[in-house]
Amino acid sequence: MKTIFANEQTVERKWHLVDATGLELGRLASQVAYILRGKHKPTFTPNADCGDHVIIINSDKVALTGKKLDQKIHRYHTQYMGGMKETVYRKFIAEKSDEAIYVAIKGMMPKNSLGRRMLKKVRIYKNGEHGHTAQKPEALELKL
Repeated sequence: MKTIFANEQTVERKWHLVDATGLELGRLASQVAYILRGKHKPTFTPNADCGDHVIIINSDKVALTGKKLDQKIHRYHTQYMGGMKETVYRKFIAEKSDEAIYVAIKGMMPKNSLGRRMLKKVRIYKNGEHGHTAQKPEALELKL
């Protein structure tokens, strides 16, 4: 048997559609990161981008368990002196639910240029409408 090393020219990419209604944020993010990396394929190669495209709809309806809505804090820095900003997740998800899912997925991807390239294959929408019907995305049932 020969070991298969995938490269970006030989990889076949599919489009997956995920409905985030009622799903927990971290579990959704870990499954999507798994697909973006391509770990679900038998031809997975760690140093190549062999993952698929993922479309996430209804990001407003994502859930957090326990007291995370009031206790978990989203922090970012504006790169100015004293520019640390903090937002409670209840407000963060109410205003920017798509960014909350993106930040969760980003934290589970490799921290290098390959990870940044893989992150460009995720598209997140607040409502149930998306403009990618021409790509014929397949509905994806996550193992939660």
